[in-house]
Amino acid sequence: MKIISADERLAEPRGIKLLIAGSTGVGKTSLLRTTAVERVLFLDAEAGDLAIQDLPVDTIRIDDWPTARNLAVRIGGPSPSFAPTSCYSQAHFDGVGGWLENIERYDIIFVDSITAISRLAYRWAEQQPECFSRTGTKDTRAAYGLLAREMLTWLSRIQHSRGKHVVFVGILEKATDEFNRSLGYQVQMEGQKVPREISGIVDEFLVMEFVNFDDGKPPARAFVCTSPNKWGFPAKDRSGLLNQIEPPDLGKLIEKLTSPGQRKSLNHGQLQEVTHAH
Repeated sequence: MKIISADERLAEPRGIKLLIAGSTGVGKTSLLRTTAVERVLFLDAEAGDLAIQDLPVDTIRIDDWPTARNLAVRIGGPSPSFAPTSCYSQAHFDGVGGWLENIERYDIIFVDSITAISRLAYRWAEQQPECFSRTGTKDTRAAYGLLAREMLTWLSRIQHSRGKHVVFVGILEKATDEFNRSLGYQVQMEGQKVPREISGIVDEFLVMEFVNFDDGKPPARAFVCTSPNKWGFPAKDRSGLLNQIEPPDLGKLIEKLTSPGQRKSLNHGQLQEVTHAH
């Protein structure tokens, strides 16, 4: 056990962990265009990169859950809390090749999307022996329980890449209960546990949408960064550095979050100017 001094902690590189949720087609993947793409690793689980097909960004395609887990341990490193036979252990880390090659080249890990990753996890979970009864019938409740454990552990490993900014994008949807009563907005994912808990895991939970400012102008794309807000979006800013509305520029957003001295408060009129300009 080692005590990390205040000076050491403050000097450590600290990556921001962001979740950006928005409706389909709002331009979440296109946010890569606002970053220094030579420092970005794009984890593509959706095969939906048409919007950035001309962008020279390094990419890893994720087609199954074991690949997603292998990437998580090669990016976040092993954990001594896991048994040698478990995923994310030192043995798992060594067995899949250790640190991802050239990982030091990347500042941003961009995961597109958390929605698709959860589907891969569920597809794997429902095939596991523990998710079948003695008679061979599928136990859906067990499958969703395994899904939740797998996804939360996976997110934790990715989170441990302390010096990297990790950006998860996902689809925003309106949730309803079995009686069709509205439960508000949440990230579209398989199961119920992880969508409920994910906002408490990441540093920043932003909603990217076309926002209506009731000023007679067409709705403008913007990041909604805090709650409560007039649109009812479930946003959260753990840093305290963001305005409720920020322009949809991922590069500038990360710069603001990592350079507190650059914080600038905008009034409502200025916010409308900034967002309509984008």
